[in-house]
Amino acid sequence: MSTPAPFSISRFPVPELADLPEDLRARILAVQEKSGFVPHVFLVLAHRPDEFRAFFAYHDALMDKPGALSKAEREMIVVATSSANQCQYCVVAHGAILRIRAKNPLIADQVAINYRKADITPRQKAMLDFAMKVSTASHAVGDEDFAALQAQGFGMEEAWDIAAIAAFFGLSNRMANVSSMRPNDEFYTLGRGG
Repeated sequence: MSTPAPFSISRFPVPELADLPEDLRARILAVQEKSGFVPHVFLVLAHRPDEFRAFFAYHDALMDKPGALSKAEREMIVVATSSANQCQYCVVAHGAILRIRAKNPLIADQVAINYRKADITPRQKAMLDFAMKVSTASHAVGDEDFAALQAQGFGMEEAWDIAAIAAFFGLSNRMANVSSMRPNDEFYTLGRGG
């Protein structure tokens, strides 16, 4: 019996690490050192170095900045909207990050499947309601959506952050789906305990 061929991580060419510009290679090696593996998104997007730089600059500006949204809440937005966009890569990868940041092995699955039934606060539910509307029906966002956020203590800057994260990951989800980006096996078990 033959061994099945390994799955490809992208339908587009994936460059070799040694062939990448130095700044991309350094970024990827830093991620590998921190996490113990190279998330496939870095290799897949390295196919276009200028777009890689722009993508990760915007990603970092949204996901790593200080603010009223915790890092776990930012990941909740990614997981919920990526689930709505049927993005396997982002649900699996950011689900792992959410489990780690929230220190909760159950939260990512709950948020991915149906955040309305997840063990989250009313504030977080309002945040995800807004993010989902931005992700799936941004043309219908109105004053009532901002009022619902404000009722939970979110200001206009937080509304911008929620919308920007949902919108940015709409791009990410679509590129991951089109490229047939495959999640790393390591993501499936991260943050689950044991």
